[in-house]
Amino acid sequence: MLVAAAVCPCPPVLVPEVAAGAAPELRAARTACIDALGVLAAARPDLLIVIGPADPDGRGPHPEGAPGSFKGFGVDLDVRLGLGGAPGATAERPLPPSLSVGAWLLARAKWADAPIEGLGVGETLEAGLCASTGRELAARARRVAMLVMGDGSACRTVKAPGYLDERALSFDTEVSRALGAADLAVLRALDESLAYELKVAGRAPWQVLAGAAEGAGLSGRLLYEDAPYGVGYMVATWS
Repeated sequence: MLVAAAVCPCPPVLVPEVAAGAAPELRAARTACIDALGVLAAARPDLLIVIGPADPDGRGPHPEGAPGSFKGFGVDLDVRLGLGGAPGATAERPLPPSLSVGAWLLARAKWADAPIEGLGVGETLEAGLCASTGRELAARARRVAMLVMGDGSACRTVKAPGYLDERALSFDTEVSRALGAADLAVLRALDESLAYELKVAGRAPWQVLAGAAEGAGLSGRLLYEDAPYGVGYMVATWS
């Protein structure tokens, strides 16, 4: 059963080494993410599942100890998903960037509270499949916690990756409210086509979370919401 969840953004620039001179701009987001992980630890889970958007090569399960890297972003920085596996160990597939950011956050928070599994999901995964995936994940252990990585729209300003789209602000506002209220109905009903047009990376992971939380009776709290680079970033906790 799902007992707690943390929702965090997944841009590699969340990692100071990647952001370089722009690192201070996301200091508040990093702090909120670490605070959110504290809520997960306080729930005393038997299993932590980290989920995030992934390209085809990164979709599917990733075991504890799976390696990730930020070399593709110009930084010689490696991470591992949790404490499992031997240092320097390799796996068939590296973590997708979203899970690498999650692994970095967990290392920064010194997570050692429960075993970890990772799951990369396709950004176009249909809502019904997202919900069923979430229900399956919630049944993986008696007390399951989830770290859900995903960004909002990438169209909040003219300098955003997707340029300015007037629909982006209202979409992100609705998502922020739903995440802060643990409103499963709103998350389940997010428009898949609109999310795709607005380059929303978090739609599928959020809908997986909504499926996992069915019947759990969790309450939500929004810790952070901003769009410093024209991309919607939200941090929330459910417990």
